[in-house]
Amino acid sequence: ELINNEKEPVRINRFMSNQLDLPEGEYSLTTFTGAWAREMEKKSQSITAGKIINSTLAGVSSNRCNPFFIVQKGMATESVGECYGFNLVYSGNHYSSAELNPYGKLRILNGINPEGFEWLLQSGESLQSPEAIMTYSPHGFRGISIIMHDFVRHHIVRGVWQWKERPVLFNSWEASYFDINEQKLLKLAKKAKDLGIELFVLDDGWFGKRDDDTSSLGDWQENRKKLPSGIKGLSKKITEMGLDFGIWVEPEMVNVDSECYRNHPNWAVQIPEKDHSEGRYQRILDLTNPEVQNFVISSMQNVFSLGNISYVKWDMNRVFSDSYSQYLQPEDQGSFFHRYVLGLYRVFNTLVTEFPEILFESCASGGNRFDLGVLCYMPQIWASDNSDAISRLGIQEGYSYGYPLSVMGAHVSGAPNHQTLRRTPTETRYHVACYGLLGYECNLLDFNKERLDEITKEIEQYKKWRTVYQFGKFYRIPHHRAKSWMVVSHDQKKAVLSVFQTLVKANNPDLRVFGTGLKENSMYRFYNIPSQINVKVFGDLINTQSPIHIKDGTLIQDIVAKFVKLNGETEEFQLSGGQIMKGGVAVKQAFIGMGFNDQVRHFQDFAARTYYIEEVEG
Repeated sequence: ELINNEKEPVRINRFMSNQLDLPEGEYSLTTFTGAWAREMEKKSQSITAGKIINSTLAGVSSNRCNPFFIVQKGMATESVGECYGFNLVYSGNHYSSAELNPYGKLRILNGINPEGFEWLLQSGESLQSPEAIMTYSPHGFRGISIIMHDFVRHHIVRGVWQWKERPVLFNSWEASYFDINEQKLLKLAKKAKDLGIELFVLDDGWFGKRDDDTSSLGDWQENRKKLPSGIKGLSKKITEMGLDFGIWVEPEMVNVDSECYRNHPNWAVQIPEKDHSEGRYQRILDLTNPEVQNFVISSMQNVFSLGNISYVKWDMNRVFSDSYSQYLQPEDQGSFFHRYVLGLYRVFNTLVTEFPEILFESCASGGNRFDLGVLCYMPQIWASDNSDAISRLGIQEGYSYGYPLSVMGAHVSGAPNHQTLRRTPTETRYHVACYGLLGYECNLLDFNKERLDEITKEIEQYKKWRTVYQFGKFYRIPHHRAKSWMVVSHDQKKAVLSVFQTLVKANNPDLRVFGTGLKENSMYRFYNIPSQINVKVFGDLINTQSPIHIKDGTLIQDIVAKFVKLNGETEEFQLSGGQIMKGGVAVKQAFIGMGFNDQVRHFQDFAARTYYIEEVEG
């Protein structure tokens, strides 16, 4: 903290939060970069000379480079080697650097990005830098992750939802987009309730003249044509079904086509008399201005009081451009970005204090503001607008290096996926989303009975293991052929182990899976939940076994597929923790072109398997 005890103001141009000097050695820097829909791509590079910088000027912590990073020494791996982890409790422009001097010593700095930052500190005033988080582990990346996960759960996330299990939710967005009406929403809610879903979330399109993304942000009044009963009536009908009710808002934004902008154009972040760079047809409200902060607070107080609202998805769908505050004096424009973050925190603090029981989920075009600053107020964040299961393997694993599963929103969506048009098996979409906070975002009204029955079973199984998924100890398990994740309960009595495949390699039938984090000398039951295989996956190969010829893509094939299912493999072992961790478990061989039965694992492109592990008493 800087305190100006002088009589004259002091101009601050650089104010870091943390500095660490490391002795001579071989070091590498691991950062997590990306863009919209491909957040948290892990990138490692050797620090051989000079300075490597990880920074953003997007106005938010950004999907381009998360403030979390790791410095590793020598040949550190997932479980072996010295690693240092760093993060900031901050949601704005950040900067970190790793600089190697001519003698091989490394200096690490992180804090507010000095580019574009200038703060005029008046006499008697103080300025506090964002809190910096730093940790060390001799046990590789895994050691850093375990420490960071515990820290976030115990010291960052707070309030009612700190240790409370999160509900299985349904979000209306990919089912309807802006085309919503009360009747359709109630049908979706009824279907969701029948499947075992616990929370129904009304996404964008419910307010103003919001028929697309070109208007009405800032006008937070219900659209009574779409919702004749209003939010109060709709939420009452949905909660009477036995569901909780949630709502989407984007309070930091304004459309030019809105009453808010027409009445208060000076509230928008924009350079007067200059053309503005629009983002998603919207502009950012100037939260450096207390009047605007109060408007956002009062608007949301009204929205959150409209009905029985248990959950709020708080969105922010663009980065900053043309950054100028019409409220601040010219000499204070250099402090705009930091003052915006402080204003945002005031808004957050006021609302979460007034509505402590509401489960807030932050979103910023997905993961554009996934940071510890936000998590101090909102206990979970929507990880990415990309819900494609294969994309999410990389995205969610990237987050897992510095953030626990209990803060990471993850949904099962339709196929083909709306972001990639990729078709992935239903069980893969489910198993990936379980390693986060499970939700469904798809048109339940279009699903056949078979798919609805699958979802019912998925949710039943997830609820049995929810505590383990959300609050267990998460491990990334290196595997030469697949991506493997595991989560273990803190008492080490229960665990879930999953294996995810991208593309099949021909004639590669064997698979051995390894666990970790178990009690070495305890005995465990290791098993799967067998699935049924649709005959369509075999195409015309099914004719080698069928008594009648079945042409691929025909009505006859559809009829056969409806009534004939093939049983998938069953895995059932009783093994010691040491066997599972050191020797691994050889699961059933995979299909390699012939001879399918219930002793063969159908493990196609984008397939997944999850194995459940429970300690055997006595």
